Amino acid sequence: MTDLYQTQRAMRNMRRAAMQRGVIAILDVGTSKIACLILRFDGEARSRETEGVGPMAGQSQFRIIGAATTRSRGVRFGEIAVMNETERAIRTAVQAAQKMANVRVDHVIACFSGAEPRSYGLAGEVELAEHVVSEQDIARALAACEVPDLGHGREVLHAQPINFALDHRSGLADPRGQIGDRLACDMHLLSVDGDVIQNLLYCIRRCDLELAGIASSAYVSAISTLVENEQELGAACIDMGGGSTGVSIFMKKHMIYADSVRMGGDHVTSDISKGLDIPLSMAERIKTRHGGLIATGMDDREMIEIGAETGDWDKDRRQISCSELIGIMRPRVEEILEETRAVLDAASFDHMPSQQIVLTGGGSQIPGLEDLAARILGQRVRAGRPLRVQGLPQAAAGAAFAGAVGLCLFAAHPQDEWWDFEVPAERYPARSLRRAFRWFKDNW
Repeated sequence: MTDLYQTQRAMRNMRRAAMQRGVIAILDVGTSKIACLILRFDGEARSRETEGVGPMAGQSQFRIIGAATTRSRGVRFGEIAVMNETERAIRTAVQAAQKMANVRVDHVIACFSGAEPRSYGLAGEVELAEHVVSEQDIARALAACEVPDLGHGREVLHAQPINFALDHRSGLADPRGQIGDRLACDMHLLSVDGDVIQNLLYCIRRCDLELAGIASSAYVSAISTLVENEQELGAACIDMGGGSTGVSIFMKKHMIYADSVRMGGDHVTSDISKGLDIPLSMAERIKTRHGGLIATGMDDREMIEIGAETGDWDKDRRQISCSELIGIMRPRVEEILEETRAVLDAASFDHMPSQQIVLTGGGSQIPGLEDLAARILGQRVRAGRPLRVQGLPQAAAGAAFAGAVGLCLFAAHPQDEWWDFEVPAERYPARSLRRAFRWFKDNW
């Protein structure tokens, strides 16, 4: 636990140093693509370092000066499976983005999906010695949170204070400077499989880059696609990637729950490939050009040419109807949505004041998905696109880049996390077996 605290602190310091120099790279390591964006910060943004435990600020004074994307290799379910292939793909994306920006970068902030995330809600409480809340008091309150036994090989990816209470006043975003006797804190902790983080760290170092920050794709996708009132009143962001589908729930501008489903758009492509006996590349092309989920009378008559190069005349000149294609795609998409529904149920999403659901990610672009999702997940479903940020190329403005754009906002204005405070060394959160997740229902 102590090692991780120090690692995350070191990464925050690196991020500040990179911002002082003015450029930093953003790396979205996905199953189907690896995207790299290079950000330039101007003087105003660098001098105005983020302060406060408060909510995520709006767009910072940065602009994107380089962007590149390449087909991902060696990544499965959002996790690195073949190290040297992933390393080559990352190098390709970073070098192309550097060439466009005409600048060299040494520091990257990365996001990834998968790694079996688990959410915990923790609570801590301390007496105030001086009756005025100081930075040190917040550190003590965070240290008082009892961290459950996360399990062997698990590491903390995010640990954010999401609510403070001073005496009987709850719902405080930043209590510093306020007067009271007892300070209580709620913290959301997200743990992931430690090996996945270590592999990503090692891979980025092999590319001669330093990691200056790391985030969950589900978290950053929500930052860029949920509008302000959705983040405030409560909403779930479903980030449908190639290899996995990330789920994050926001409330009062903070992430309070995250999980993932180990299925995504690539599984739909794979089903088309097997069902029609065609290569994956052709299946992907047919899915993006002709795919859909809700059949109409026209779809029986509309035919899709499947040209192949096998030498067998009949096989090379086949045709299938759009209805047949929908018949292959729909069961898998239904399965992904049913699994997502189970995740939302486990998080007691039904008990939240607002049940808005936002679909994003490359896999969310299948026609008819909104209607199907509304049927399976609940009535209030909308498609989400990332915020427009300065300098973002038109090609990177779609739902597939929600994670990369969210990571830009995260880099510029990271939310305060446990390691941003000087937690006394002897008071690192105690390990206990008490899994404190019941507060979620009680407090919201």
